[in-house]
Amino acid sequence: MSVDTVSLTGWGRTAPTTAVRFRPRTHEEAAAVVRGRGPRGVIARGTGRSPGDAAQNAGGSVLDTTGLARIDAVDAAADVVRCDAGVSLERLLRVLLPLGRLPRSVPRSGRVTVGGAIASDLPGLDHRRSGSFARHVSALELLTADGEVRTVLPGTALFDATAGGLGLTGVILGATLRLRRVATELMAVSTERAEDLDDLLARFTAGGDRAPYASAWVDLTARGRATGRGILTRGEHAPPDMCPAHAGRTRLFSRTGEGRGRFPGPGFPAVPGRLLGPASAALYSEIRHRGAPRARTGELRPVRAFLHASDAVPDGCLLYGRGGLVRYRFVVGYGREETLHRVVRRFAAHRIPAVRTVLQRFGAAGPGLLSFPGPGWSLGVDLPAALPGLARFLDGVDEEVAAAGGRVCLAGDSRVRPETAASMYPRLADFRELRARLDPTDAFRSDLARRLGLQGSPGPGPHPTHLT
Repeated sequence: MSVDTVSLTGWGRTAPTTAVRFRPRTHEEAAAVVRGRGPRGVIARGTGRSPGDAAQNAGGSVLDTTGLARIDAVDAAADVVRCDAGVSLERLLRVLLPLGRLPRSVPRSGRVTVGGAIASDLPGLDHRRSGSFARHVSALELLTADGEVRTVLPGTALFDATAGGLGLTGVILGATLRLRRVATELMAVSTERAEDLDDLLARFTAGGDRAPYASAWVDLTARGRATGRGILTRGEHAPPDMCPAHAGRTRLFSRTGEGRGRFPGPGFPAVPGRLLGPASAALYSEIRHRGAPRARTGELRPVRAFLHASDAVPDGCLLYGRGGLVRYRFVVGYGREETLHRVVRRFAAHRIPAVRTVLQRFGAAGPGLLSFPGPGWSLGVDLPAALPGLARFLDGVDEEVAAAGGRVCLAGDSRVRPETAASMYPRLADFRELRARLDPTDAFRSDLARRLGLQGSPGPGPHPTHLT
């Protein structure tokens, strides 16, 4: 096991803190780290893809799980896979697709680990039909504060606290995931251009669930009658008869990674960070909207290129300049569309340079006490962290979202106020109570947990200062 002292940030590259990083290769080494933790505790960390500070632990220990990356068994007959928590989704898809299988829920980045996807309870593009990632976990192995490994099953209080629990109930060491069967390596994709937000929402709902995967890019720079215009993209797994004639047989992904990253999707920006100001963002959005087809169906894209389109750029965070990015993602319930309209108008009125946006429809909430997804509309926006007045602007959006009974996504957060988070997550008290019984010494801690008081009372200190 390697050990070093490092300065860590989330993928957004804001608010770095220093911790001792442990890289275990076995479950026994991971347990030794938890048993020997210092007074500042320990938190698990995968590939560091959370934009915020969920996998940082200032002055404490960080347990890097990427060395725990075995795929133990794929049971094709039962449609399940057992793997370590440090396995990336990208690698998992490389193994499963040649077998005609996929996880039942696939988050939007292949660079996150299985453990991170469970701890954040990440949604995929088909959340309305399939729910979020943890819904399809049939068992997980959890290293708890006493250094013991427990098998945790759905329907238990510990599972509900761990799914979306941001690593604060223990270290997820492995999981058994349920799989779906797919016939080909291709997605059949349709694209529509919407002229304003009402038009975009109507196209979403008119499509129903005939195509399980759906998301839209929203132009947050447009004003007037064009406010909220966007591009809606839907996809479904292509049947064998849609494959190119020259393929000769049902095509499944090769292990060489055929088709990776060639088709930017609805949330993918291709604009250099140094140009990301209000005027250039508006110009980029105008060109993008005008260049989209009014309606196109039957386009074939490789599965991974469609599901993980944002991974096509090696480090998309660099697009936002040296200050990094803030990811702001919220959900408001169906029937609260006016709140969505007001938020979109806020962005447009303040000329916020937002070019990377994703609008989705969510389905039923999962069991996680702190899980983000729930029935309604979700809008995610990546913003330059150095943008003047950003903290004050987003505080105002928080108020709109909270007043509508919505919530922001804690897994990617780097700036929400603790009292705001508490009002958005009414089951937080239950989470704290369970944690206090399971982990009375606060073995598992993170910068995010201290900032938001997820372990108990909010930690001391001002509102985050990396946002001006």
